[in-house]
Order: sequence, then structure tokens, then C-alpha cells
Amino acid sequence: MNGVAQILLVEDDPGDELMAREAFEDDAVQTVLHVARDGEQALDFIYRRGAHTTAPRPDFIVLDLNMPRVDGRQVLRQLKTDPSTATIPIVVLTTSGAEEDVTACYNAHTNAYITKPSDYNDFTAVIRRINQFWLDTVRLPA
Repeated sequence: MNGVAQILLVEDDPGDELMAREAFEDDAVQTVLHVARDGEQALDFIYRRGAHTTAPRPDFIVLDLNMPRVDGRQVLRQLKTDPSTATIPIVVLTTSGAEEDVTACYNAHTNAYITKPSDYNDFTAVIRRINQFWLDTVRLPA
């Protein structure tokens, strides 16, 4: 990817947000990490509503499932059924390893489903691999 990548992390756990921030900052790929702490904030950011009228379109989204107000499942369904946002890659990164969640997310067209590692080093390694794959390996839509 050329330029600075805009990434939206949708995460309500401050500890997971901090680990993700550190992993993105340590990576060689230039990124700007935006954080939404629930699904409602994420949708406001993506659709540029309220306090987010000047928000950039994310190059990809890292989405937790279990959040207050609007959960990640609802965000995923909304974004993947809307033609204006359907091409934004979404990586689900969640504590749930439940097969019904995996199946439901892929049925809703997630681009990847990853169960969060609990270990700090494993967690940051996963974030770096996500970043490298989505920003160095694949070609994203303009």
C-alpha cells in the first residue's frame, strides 16, 4: 500500500486496545489507528456522523464481536450489506472461539476470523500479521 493506511479498531477492552496500539506503532507499515469503543461509534465513524464528519474511510477494520450498545455482529452485517461499505475488509478479532460465531461471521462476509490470543506477545504478533497481510500483501480497493 502506498501512503498512510487508515485502520479502524473497534474494541471496548482498554487492555486489548493498548496492545493493538503498540503492535501497530511498532510495525514498519505507516498507519493511523482510529478506535471506536462500541459498534455505534464504529458506524458513526464509517458513515461520518456526529463527531466523525471528517473521518477518513478505513482501509480495513479490526472488529471485536462482544461490545456494548451495538455489537460487532450487527456492525459486520450492516457494513457488508451496504454497497458503499461492503468492500472495506473486516477482520473479526474476538475472544469467542464458538463455531456458531465463526460460521455466522463468514456467512455475513467477514474477510477473516481470528480468536484473540490471551498472551501479550501472541496478541501483538497477530496484530502485526494482520497489518502485514492487509497492507503489504493484498491489493485493496481504492
